Amino acid sequence: MKHYLVDTTVLTAGLFSRPAAVALLTPWIAQREAATSVLVYGEVIEYIRGFADFPTRHQQLRQLLREVAPYFLTYAIMARYAELRRQMRTPHGPGLIGDVDTLIAATALERNLTVVTTDTDFQRVPGLQVIPVARAALRTR
Repeated sequence: MKHYLVDTTVLTAGLFSRPAAVALLTPWIAQREAATSVLVYGEVIEYIRGFADFPTRHQQLRQLLREVAPYFLTYAIMARYAELRRQMRTPHGPGLIGDVDTLIAATALERNLTVVTTDTDFQRVPGLQVIPVARAALRTR
């Protein structure tokens, strides 16, 4: 059963074998508890396209996604997204976050997952469980 939705920076750090990310992800992968969003896949692809070894990195990412399977958008996730946007809109809510992050949050809420991220914006999403990860910890090689 999946428990964690791995966000972009954490998944990328895992792809680059950063020790803190590997230590975090390895037990979840072994227990089949890690998932991600197809939107995270898109963000990681955008990032790794800037590397000369993109074909190799892309293949490694596809291999990683065999273990950390992406959830695709559904009507239920899109409805949750719309609900979140309305809840977060000022002056009554904490303020909007980016659309992609809202869709990732909606996916986690719909699938009852905890988001694992370096992005503090997720902590403003009503009802979302978040495991914050220090970005600096993921930079260490």
